[in-house]
Parts: sequence; C-alpha cells; structure tokens
Amino acid sequence: MKYVLVTGGVVSGLGKGVTASSIGVLLKACGLRVTSIKIDPYLNTDAGTMSPFEHGEVFVLDDGGEVDLDLGNYERFLDVKLTRDNNITTGKIYQSVLEKERRGDYLGNTVQVVPHITDAIQEWIERVAMIPVDGKEGPADVCVIELGGTIGDIESMPFIEALGQFSYHVGPGNFCLIHVSLVPVINVVGEQKTKPTQHSVRGLRGLGLTPNILACRSTKALNENVKAKLSQFCHVPAENVVTLYDVPNIWYIPLLLRDQKAHEAILKALKLPGVAREPDLQDWITRTRVYDVLLEPVKIAMVGKYTGLSDSYLSVLKALLHASVACRRNLVVEWVAAGDLEDVTAKEAPDVYKNAWNLLKGSDGVVVPGGFGDRGVQGKIIAAKYARENKVPFLGICLGMQIAVIEFAQSVLGLDDANSTEFDPQTSHPCVIFMPEGSKTHMGGTMRLGSRRTYFKVPNCKSAKLYGNASFVDERHRHRYEVNPDMVAQFENAGLSFVGRDETGQRMEVIELPSHPYFVGAQFHPEFKSRAGKPSALFLGLIAAASGQLDAVLQNYGHASKLLPNGMSNGKPIVKPYQNGNAIKSSNGSLNGAHSNGNGVHY
Repeated sequence: MKYVLVTGGVVSGLGKGVTASSIGVLLKACGLRVTSIKIDPYLNTDAGTMSPFEHGEVFVLDDGGEVDLDLGNYERFLDVKLTRDNNITTGKIYQSVLEKERRGDYLGNTVQVVPHITDAIQEWIERVAMIPVDGKEGPADVCVIELGGTIGDIESMPFIEALGQFSYHVGPGNFCLIHVSLVPVINVVGEQKTKPTQHSVRGLRGLGLTPNILACRSTKALNENVKAKLSQFCHVPAENVVTLYDVPNIWYIPLLLRDQKAHEAILKALKLPGVAREPDLQDWITRTRVYDVLLEPVKIAMVGKYTGLSDSYLSVLKALLHASVACRRNLVVEWVAAGDLEDVTAKEAPDVYKNAWNLLKGSDGVVVPGGFGDRGVQGKIIAAKYARENKVPFLGICLGMQIAVIEFAQSVLGLDDANSTEFDPQTSHPCVIFMPEGSKTHMGGTMRLGSRRTYFKVPNCKSAKLYGNASFVDERHRHRYEVNPDMVAQFENAGLSFVGRDETGQRMEVIELPSHPYFVGAQFHPEFKSRAGKPSALFLGLIAAASGQLDAVLQNYGHASKLLPNGMSNGKPIVKPYQNGNAIKSSNGSLNGAHSNGNGVHY
C-alpha cells in the first residue's frame, strides 16, 4: 500500500479536500485504484451533532456514518463508496483507546498519548486503507489521507506525531507528503509573497514531516522566480512546486495538476513510474468544455435555514450542478432565507421581505432542503404553497418533503393546525410524527441513517421513470420524523400520491402531485449519491422541468445513469447547446462554478 498525505498551512479553508480529491482523480486516471481517509482533529465522535454553520453539511454514507463534507468530495470525484471508518476523529481514537483500557488490553500499563494514541492512529489508517471502496475485490493501490486543520494547531499534534512515525514505519517509496499552502498577493504592489509558506514548511519539518510536493494556492499562477525561491527555502525541487490558482470551477483542478505534471512527482515519490500509465482525463476535459459554453440560465430558489453558509448545502448544490450540466443549462442559485418569506419579516424588514419574494417568483424551480428545528419552517411552508399553486417545479428533501405534506394538509385538507410534532407536539392533526425507534434522550447516531430501500408503488410515476423505470431504489437517509401513516389515505383521497414506500409499506418515502408538472418530495437525501457523470434522478427531473425538458427526459432518457459526463445520452445531446457565437465562462469566478445571488457565500 502506498500513502499520500495532504496537509495544510498558513490558513484554513484553502481547499485541501478538493486538492486531495483531485490528486485521487489524477492517480485513478493513471490506472491506479484509490481510497481516501479524512482526519478531523476535533473531539466529536462524528459530525452528526455539529451545526451546519459550524462545520458545513453533514455527509451521510451508505453504512449510516455521519461524516465530514470532504468525504462527499471524495465520493463525487472518485465515484467510490466510503465507510464511516474513512473519517477519523480525535473522539473516535480516544474512545477506542479508552475502551481497550477498560477491557484491560494494556495489561496495567500507563496509557499515554505516545505510544498508545499514536499507535491507534497508525493502526486505524492501515486497517481502513485495506477496505475496498470501488466495488472491486482486494485493497486499493494508493490511500490519499487528508489531515484537517492547519499545521501548528494544538489539537492535531497527536496526528502529526503519529503520521511522522507512520512515514518511517512504511518506509521510503511508500509515503508522499503534499503540503497545501497560501501564497498571498499584496494588492498594492502585486507581489506574490512566499514568507507564509516558508514558515509553514519550517513548522512542518520541525514536527518531523518533510513535504515532497508544495501545492500553492494563489489568485494566479506562480512566477518562476517565486517557485525558485520556495524551492530554495523549503527544500523542495522546483518542478514539485505546483500552483493551484483560482479557476472557474473545481473540475479544473485535476487538469491543473496534470498540466504541471504533479502525477509524475507523486509517482516518483511512491516509486510507481513504471507501473502507472499517462493520466486519461478525457471525461474531465469534456465536462469542463461543456460547462464553459453553458449560457442559458436555469434559476433555482434554495429556500432554507442555513443560507448564510453555502457549505451547509454543499451536496445539494453539487447535485443541482450535475443535473444542470446534463441538461445543458447554466445553474443560477437564488438563496432565499426561509424566514424572509414570513409575514413577520414584512412588518419588521419590508425590503428584505420584498427581495426574498422577488427571488422566489423569479425562479424556474424551488428546492426546500433538509434541516432541523422550527426556525424558518413557516417560510418553507409558504414556498411550498407558492410552488404548488403556481405550477413551479418543486423538490422537497427530507424535511422539505415533510413541509410539502404539512402545507397540503393545511391548504387542501383544510386542517389549519396540521403540523409536525417536531414543531407542535400538541397539534390535533399530527401529519408528521416521531419515529417509534428513535431516541429522545441521545442525539448522536440515533436517527434513521444510511442506505435504505424504497419501493415504487405507482409504476408509472415520474420518480420511477427518472430512476429508469426501477421497481425500487437504494438511497441514503437521515431523519427522526416521518409522515403519519394513519393520515396517508386522507392525503391520497385529496390527490397527493405517496408513490414510494419502504419494505413494510408503512413508511412514506416519495410523494408526487400528479396534477402538477413536477412536485416531488423525498424522505431520503438523493444528493448524497449524485455524481458529475451520473446526476441524481430527482434533481435531474427538477432541472429538466425547470428548463422545459422533462417530457423529453421521461420519454427518451428515463434512466439518469445513462447520461455521460458531457451531458449526452446515447451519443445525443439532451438539448442543443445554447450558443450565441461566443463561448464564455459561465461562473462568477468562484472555485465551485455556480452563480449565486449574493445572499450567502458565493458558490
């Protein structure tokens, strides 16, 4: 097994996760099998109880693991299925060591950070690296490890020590360290400054780790004299100093690495130059070229609670982007804070209220994503009602589906106090209830989590067609509440169809409104399994409906997985590329490649 470690210096938020994912793509394109591990130095056992404002979205794996969002990047880039053990946290390591101590495994020894914690970290890495994640038998060839945080953080010190020991343990030729650092540009003089990276590398070497490659984040490509200076002071060959400058979207990063021959430096460090081939990145090249000529916009209103931080909905945004590229549309995300649609905002901040409604009414489709707590719920109900009554394509995810059910009960069934027991425990019409197997005393890991099977009970429904006329589908879940099965007959008699259910037939999974062009809700999270070349079926349906292509997609291309990375199906474009004679970049310049209205972090 070969190991590639990615660390970060100077500041956080440099894009270590995207860099690690792109390195994996590059090595995979060289014919190697790749797996990934993310190390998070925080004390939490997992990301499940952390606020999206604190750490971005919680990504859910097939095995029910609630993990860091970077594992979502790994899965999307590498098209693999990771396990909960691919995310290491300080909490998990200490928990495992303390459990051994309680069992008496240490035979009365004094349990210490060194060697017991550091040994546990190394053993965890070696064990998880051997787990196949690409659907093939046997271990991968290379394990890419990302160390979260920044070099010098107190909480990451045990991991730094463990990884220093680990590099010695696996030996030369089996370990390559890539350090991601910042090379800022002073605007007054426009000079690229190397001192922060020099200090970062000096600190890294002082902790026992020496980088093989420097990946330097900057606004533009590094000048040759800057590379030479970094090489001299950081003791890294000049050809191993790689620039990761700002690009229109993150699909360019593997191409940037390839063009600077980063794969050759990695393969040389791992003594694999004769084993691997030249990287084949044709799919990535095609995808970025198609993306670059997308001009005709599709506007999607994201009506949520955490719109102040786009990473809170990272997988939803990626799924929308995948579907938009497949439909040859330029995605424009309109961020709408759910609370801004409510009457109380009209009184307290009329301009904010008016702007939120203008964004909602100007959108081609509406997404109400998952969430917890009662803040903004009324605004989400209002958005669902607007979409239903005005025939605007709508997709509700998890809580978003429950919101659609509550709105239907209030507006169509006339049950004014209909609600979820999450928001109103005393409601006389509980259309959404707490699941019997859930825990009301413990929060972490007690939800209905991971991959579960949904059976389509209405074979001719839009959702089943989008999944390729499948009779069932396996998707990932993360919820404590469910639609009240005792009210299902009442809903269906009024026109709301529960087209997808679990194996018992008692748990509602997918809703549709047959009288609506596209009004779909899913209790599961379809965004977690969306891929650039294989967009999520329900997101594909939303974008297709929002851009006037749903009938063609349902009739001719039903199965979303038949879509190729360039947005083609069976050799034919879903729609003709929109052209006006000029191909331009369709991004606002951010690394993630989708427009934003500015009501939140640019995505």
